[in-house]
Amino acid sequence: MAEFYFKSNGKFIVTVENGYLRWKRKGFQNYLNQGSKGEKSIPIKSITAIQIKEPRLTTGYIQFAYSGASESKGGVLDAVKDENTITFLKKELDQAIELKNLLETLQNEDNSVMTKSSDAEELIKYKQLLDDGILTQDEFDAKKKQILGL
Repeated sequence: MAEFYFKSNGKFIVTVENGYLRWKRKGFQNYLNQGSKGEKSIPIKSITAIQIKEPRLTTGYIQFAYSGASESKGGVLDAVKDENTITFLKKELDQAIELKNLLETLQNEDNSVMTKSSDAEELIKYKQLLDDGILTQDEFDAKKKQILGL
């Protein structure tokens, strides 16, 4: 089930689902700039930066950086050729901002789950030290409170 759907500039269909950001390019101009590349999928957890350039005289864009990707730095002219960029019109700015906010929220949730998982692993490690007699019950309880932030 799609968490987000965005048809940008009549040239991109963007969805966020199952931990992935996906978009398809449409239109002759995209074909000239990008060729026939099909659908682009990026795992949300691998996105390291999201940049939005608001439309003024030209279109705006939202650009995604992730490990191993090349990032264009030449403004709108380079952005329309960048495979990690989605262009949008002024009337679609709110949707682009909503997409950025959703992705950042999902990234934060993913980081929170990872932190909870590492906290659980840490507690298991200290519980094993308690069971092996290396830690006293008081030492274990103090470490547990520290890990859980109590």
